Amino acid sequence: MSTDLFCEIIAGERPAFTVFSDEVAVGFLDTRPVFKGHVLLVPRRHVQTLADLTEVGPFFERVQAGARAVEDGLQAAGTFVAMNNRISQSVPHLHVHIVPRQKKDGLRGFFWPRTKYSDDAEAESYAELIRKSWNSPSA
Repeated sequence: MSTDLFCEIIAGERPAFTVFSDEVAVGFLDTRPVFKGHVLLVPRRHVQTLADLTEVGPFFERVQAGARAVEDGLQAAGTFVAMNNRISQSVPHLHVHIVPRQKKDGLRGFFWPRTKYSDDAEAESYAELIRKSWNSPSA
């Protein structure tokens, strides 16, 4: 297993505000979110790029469920779902960004402004809303 940041989170060696975890994928809050509630979904098995991923269907079922959970849990009007392959990939582990969106929220093209949670309690409150929605029967 690789020792990148995301592998450490998956292994429980590094703390994260986890919103989803199963045998295929792990989802957690981005520590530098575009908007609060920004989730990173990573395959549990270390792969660097989309071309390396063998569980494409099962993984993207989790991406779809995650987008629904972020929208429902945070009452977002929509989501921005994105992935980088090597270029602009800050951690060399495949990850999908699921970002909550509202109309006129200021996000323009690929300009990704970053924000911060005021503290761990605020981050946990966002994680809990998404977690509850992800695990609900309608998700």
